[in-house]
Amino acid sequence: MAANNRRMSGKKGAQVGSGGQRRRGLEGKGPTPPAEMRKGHKKNRISNAQAKQAVRRPTPKGRGGRSTSELVVGRNPVVEALREGVPASMLYVQQFIDNDERVREALQLAGQRGGIHLMEAPRPELDRMTNGLNHQGLVLQVPPYEYAHPEDLAAAAYDEGADPLIVALDGVTDPRNLGAVVRSVSAFGGHGVVVPERRAAGMTAGAWKTSAGAAARTPVARAANLTRALESYKKAGLVVVGLAADGEVEVGELEALGGPVVIVVGSEGKGLSRLVGETCDFRVRIPMPGGTESLNAGVAAGVVLYEASRRRV
Repeated sequence: MAANNRRMSGKKGAQVGSGGQRRRGLEGKGPTPPAEMRKGHKKNRISNAQAKQAVRRPTPKGRGGRSTSELVVGRNPVVEALREGVPASMLYVQQFIDNDERVREALQLAGQRGGIHLMEAPRPELDRMTNGLNHQGLVLQVPPYEYAHPEDLAAAAYDEGADPLIVALDGVTDPRNLGAVVRSVSAFGGHGVVVPERRAAGMTAGAWKTSAGAAARTPVARAANLTRALESYKKAGLVVVGLAADGEVEVGELEALGGPVVIVVGSEGKGLSRLVGETCDFRVRIPMPGGTESLNAGVAAGVVLYEASRRRV
């Protein structure tokens, strides 16, 4: 009887309590991951080495013409940044991550873009990189932005045989407003945007997203001192026009918008700073019959840029 039991236990086939392991073994494992994500592949080793160097390399402190690198954290923000073409150098993916649609799309977009290295990293490493933020297993590294010099914007316009049309921002700290201004400058044929080096929004991933791709075509310059930059523009033949709620001239009446001009937009709350306001050749106002007291920087810049472009046709 014991011998019969032993022969029966050796029979092939499904056994009680297998839990469907054989059935799961027949299921597909999904699409093949990119070469950079496959352990042992040459591209994986190269990508990991480059990623480690990028993490260990100290980033610039924001002086001169470069900003510091930035991390976009979380599945939705990473996917949105990749969709909008935000420049990126590295996509970190948590090891053993739950592979949902957003993760798959992020990997696909990064692969299609090219130039974005993929690296698997353990969760503690991603926690350390993001200072404990809820990264959800995806972290996108955005390289430092290369700012132009303010004088380059006017020089490039003159080289093209055009009158410079430039927007300068005074005290605008919301990157989304900066992105909206960049988009308007691009739409109305402007030649660039100038931002102060301190206490002002820079070209972050948020600004790139709001610009809807215009940041790739429209240069942004950073000035150590905005007042001096405006004085340099005046010496180069540009008229400095500041937007102010109590401006002496309505925007539609200013003939100077048809020539070389730099439009200065202040923050929605404080407006133009004292020194910048004193540097302006004209202070113009946007008529608002609806009774609204002020417009944000992106909308205000768009109104004046439209008037300037209309005069240049």
